[in-house]
Amino acid sequence: MHALPAVTGLDPYATLVVRTDHRDPAAWQAVVSRLRDTADAPGGQPAVLLLDDPVWAGAGVEEVVAALRGDEDRGVVFLADAGTMRDPAHPLLAATLVTREECEDDEEYAAHVGFGAAFRVTPAAAHEVHADVAIGNLGFEEFAAWASDSADGVLGVSGERRAGPGTHPG
Repeated sequence: MHALPAVTGLDPYATLVVRTDHRDPAAWQAVVSRLRDTADAPGGQPAVLLLDDPVWAGAGVEEVVAALRGDEDRGVVFLADAGTMRDPAHPLLAATLVTREECEDDEEYAAHVGFGAAFRVTPAAAHEVHADVAIGNLGFEEFAAWASDSADGVLGVSGERRAGPGTHPG
């Protein structure tokens, strides 16, 4: 583990993506392009925040989550890690920011992470996951369950063309 800067005060309505793998600039540009192509924001500006700084290189989920603990208005963060860069579909790693301490009891936390505290999601679906978690329309655990039900373990959006059939209903 290495020290990461605390991250607070970011736009809670924007999808936050932290780049933790800096070995393949072309793969990163493909991820950014897919995120911006699917972003839906007023004025045509993508509602996505990219933390693209080598200080995050090699950071794991736990480290990123710890650095974002002060960002109380955010329920999920997306990592562009080695798995993202290696896979031609560039699925991001979605991680919950809800900790055990924030839950009423162990049972509530267990229900929240019952399908895992992280799952893979296509860049096109990242915005939907972020928005629904942010407004409380759907919980992180529901998206994690859909991802676990997909053939390839990756959550996609309805109508998205992917190699695997794992899209959620909607």
